[in-house]
Amino acid sequence: MATPAGPAVSISRTLPLDASDAWALLSDVRNHARWIPMTRIEVRGLPLAAGSKVIATSGPFATRGTPGLQDRMRLDRLEPPTAQAAGVAVFTKVGPLLLGTAEVRVAALGAGTSRATWVEDVHLAGPLPAALTRRVLAPVLAGMVRFALWRVAREVAATR
Repeated sequence: MATPAGPAVSISRTLPLDASDAWALLSDVRNHARWIPMTRIEVRGLPLAAGSKVIATSGPFATRGTPGLQDRMRLDRLEPPTAQAAGVAVFTKVGPLLLGTAEVRVAALGAGTSRATWVEDVHLAGPLPAALTRRVLAPVLAGMVRFALWRVAREVAATR
């Protein structure tokens, strides 16, 4: 995905899981706290469904309950994978600092294998142009997503 204002970050990783199992793991945003360093996740509206609110708080001691940078999101789309189509979860970032979208996609590659793709199309709210802040954030987001998917793969391998 790319927008007229600049490129989105899109990172994929092959996982040794059926698409349904990978989907269950990745689409449940509460699991993301295990994979994204120094982050805690709060979900309002369980079970997860369109309209659920998510707050990811990141900072040096965020996992211990201290304040940090809040990434407020709304789950707008939650469609599990089928034999014909990838599953897609779309989270809209609603500010006040971060705006844009985050997506998790899971596609079947064959028996016991799937491809997970995490897309971040994010910019800062405020006076600076979205295209500029999107480009500044892209390397940080790419590193975070790459690391998170690496941790997912490591977790899956450890449970097999």
